[in-house]
Amino acid sequence: MNKTMILAAALLAAPIALSPAHADESAFLQSLEGKWSGSGEVKVRTNKSPINVKCNFDSNTSATSLSLDGKCTGLLVVSRTIGADLKVNGASYAGTYVGAGSGTAGLNGKRSGNSINLGIRWAKEINGDRSATMKVEKVGENGMRLTTIDKDPETGKNVVTSRINLQRS
Repeated sequence: MNKTMILAAALLAAPIALSPAHADESAFLQSLEGKWSGSGEVKVRTNKSPINVKCNFDSNTSATSLSLDGKCTGLLVVSRTIGADLKVNGASYAGTYVGAGSGTAGLNGKRSGNSINLGIRWAKEINGDRSATMKVEKVGENGMRLTTIDKDPETGKNVVTSRINLQRS
């Protein structure tokens, strides 16, 4: 075989070798499609007491995207719209998040197993800085957990600022 034939074979095989990773993301994203409802706790700030919330989300997916649109209500009268839009490119996820009251935040991260682990870049300072983390986790066949962790500016310790457990409805 000459070098041209080897190069041609390698170029033809490359899309096939890359397809399973894309297919894995597509199947994973599709497993998060649907209507979700549940409850959890949210802290407005790391040093505040948690508020119990009830939430409803619509999740729309494609082979390369996830869009979560929902609303959480706490104390019977406080309601907040929450949304995340993610696009996958290879093994990386990037997008936006709205719901913390700071404006549109940036999201970047990767999937590990059944979780999309994301860094958050807040639109303005929250809890002393502009960064936190978010995990979108598939739990079993019909469960999803959304968790946000931020650093307490006084203690330097990581604090779960929201944990919402959802079931497909």
